[in-house]
Amino acid sequence: FLSSLLSPSPLSLSPLSLHSPSPFSLSSPSPLSSLPPLSLSPLYSPEARSRMDHPFTVVVAIDFGTTSSGYAFSFTQDPEAIHMMRRWEGGDPGVANQKSPTSLLLTPELKFHSFGFAARDNYHDLDPEEAQHWLYFDKFKMKIHSTTDLTMETELEAVSGRKVRAIEVFSHALRFFRVHALKEVKDQSSSLLEGDEVRWVITVPAVWRQPAKQFMREAAYLAGLVSPDTPEQLLIALEPEAASIYCRKLRLHQVIDLSLRPMTNGLSLESDGSRPFDSSFRQAREQLRKARHSRTFLVERGTGELWSEMQTGDRYIVADCGGGTVDLTVHQIEQPQGTLKELYKVSGGPYGAVGVDLAFEAMLCKIFGEDFIESFKAKRPAAWVDLTIAFEARKRTATPGRSNALNISLPFSFIDFYKRYRGQSVETALRKSNMNIVKWSSQGMLRLTPEAMNELFQPTINNIIKHIEELMQRQEVQGVRFLFLVGGFAESPMLQRAAQNALGQTCRIIIPQDVGLTILKGAVLFGLDPTVVRVRRCPLTYGVGVLNRFVEGRHPRDKLLVKEGRDWCTDILDRFVSVDQSVALGEVVRRSYTPARSGQRKIIINIYCSVSDDVVYISDPGVRKCGAITLDLPEALPGTVAGAERREIRATMQFGDTEIKVTAVDMATNQTVRAAIDFLSN
Repeated sequence: FLSSLLSPSPLSLSPLSLHSPSPFSLSSPSPLSSLPPLSLSPLYSPEARSRMDHPFTVVVAIDFGTTSSGYAFSFTQDPEAIHMMRRWEGGDPGVANQKSPTSLLLTPELKFHSFGFAARDNYHDLDPEEAQHWLYFDKFKMKIHSTTDLTMETELEAVSGRKVRAIEVFSHALRFFRVHALKEVKDQSSSLLEGDEVRWVITVPAVWRQPAKQFMREAAYLAGLVSPDTPEQLLIALEPEAASIYCRKLRLHQVIDLSLRPMTNGLSLESDGSRPFDSSFRQAREQLRKARHSRTFLVERGTGELWSEMQTGDRYIVADCGGGTVDLTVHQIEQPQGTLKELYKVSGGPYGAVGVDLAFEAMLCKIFGEDFIESFKAKRPAAWVDLTIAFEARKRTATPGRSNALNISLPFSFIDFYKRYRGQSVETALRKSNMNIVKWSSQGMLRLTPEAMNELFQPTINNIIKHIEELMQRQEVQGVRFLFLVGGFAESPMLQRAAQNALGQTCRIIIPQDVGLTILKGAVLFGLDPTVVRVRRCPLTYGVGVLNRFVEGRHPRDKLLVKEGRDWCTDILDRFVSVDQSVALGEVVRRSYTPARSGQRKIIINIYCSVSDDVVYISDPGVRKCGAITLDLPEALPGTVAGAERREIRATMQFGDTEIKVTAVDMATNQTVRAAIDFLSN
């Protein structure tokens, strides 16, 4: 299960057809014999699963974000107490530093140097010439989302332009969190902890596909969080799901309600029935500031007051607005104290806060020239990082209706470098650009007018609002009562006001006070009870290529294969699951295979996927090979199998979890067969 990389060259195999008298061998791995129709059956009950999941003493969750990351943990004997990580040294003034920037610094020899604020500050202090040899990575998580052919060899480019394998960058970061988290857990634990007593949870965007999830798992193995031999010690949590789990615990005083309709929680209303936007935001910020004196957060034993307003069958949307992506998930309450059901496959896209940063960079390119900006980033990488930090600080203070400009300090090296590069001043460049919404201050600052800030924010915010509106129009999502805005970008008053204006009449818009920590706390709760989301929707159609009896007039002639006097149709897609199909935890798909040759030690079965369910053949447009299942066959016991063609290997696949899993059994001996499913070696 996701723990070992597969051989790039598939061996021959033959599936075992339960409906044909004699299975046959094939020399090619892609066409398989006819298999039973899709059936989902329970592997084990959620109750049994829960019992299996509690040998752990502590759950440690890592929220690996695009712009910032953090960890939290809870002891299983005291699950109502979630301990947040220690505050970091070197935090930005006025910015809560319960999370650390997702920034990594490697030495010129590619050795780990520092992470977070320390990485950023150390990189800043390097001599400009020296900095060109060091490797500084920032906001690198987005690369995993945007890479269509992600493999273990995918590379990341540092600010200086040097490249290194992405898996090494991610494993360095995860190793850093492992060391810090274990030290803090041991400081608070009265007994010595063994490695197998810790369950790890890593958060990923729900829109990530299987290769990206497997990539994070492989990085965790490389970082030493868990061993590939004990994969169950690591859970991959979907970010909006984690937020949804946490929102079940919220009390009324822990939320900001942005709805335009009258509230029912006793808070003051404006004459139009709305909550005073700015005062409620300030009130929540003040409560949050007081709460941060303690790093232990107590959650409700059952569900929070907000949940008491909901009934079985109520539907709500969680919009996780992060740094890199926006994820939307739709949940329905199965029972008030119990489990959740996903109503529609997760959706979203690269509409996170990074979009505002990219818009700022595009604005700089428009003013100073793209060639200059690229040259400055390459020759003065540390100064470029300083400029992005300065913009980040000002971006957080942007509010709708602001009347005065936001000032962003340009590093002296930027001003000096531009004069030598172009032979003219920054002020002249601004004047010539005709961008009236950006001014120049004699103190060495860019003055971004409110119009300029709106221009930077609007494209990203419009994408988010449009995506939520399109989701709410779907038949499966009718009757949504609540919209929860979570994630770091949900802290932005610009996004909050846009959501309030566009959606406030449709449903109640709820923002948890500690919105940037919502996913982290929910990930801990998920690690304590992974069965809380009982039903999920499949994001894709998955299956394998099989052979069926050729039917003249129904099957195309170019799919005809004549074998041993029989006519077969090749390349038919045998579905394991279909896109947007509901699959419950513990439900499985079973298929049986037999080796093509006596003594064969490995079976490799190619997996195909499609965003559509309207496909018949693996050669249809939109169908692609996305992974492979490997079955390592134990040597047959003497006298148990009279030939390869009768040796049945039964594979069991789970699609209802956050990752696709596979197990297998040799039916002749009842021995477990080592089974792995790989999405990274295509």
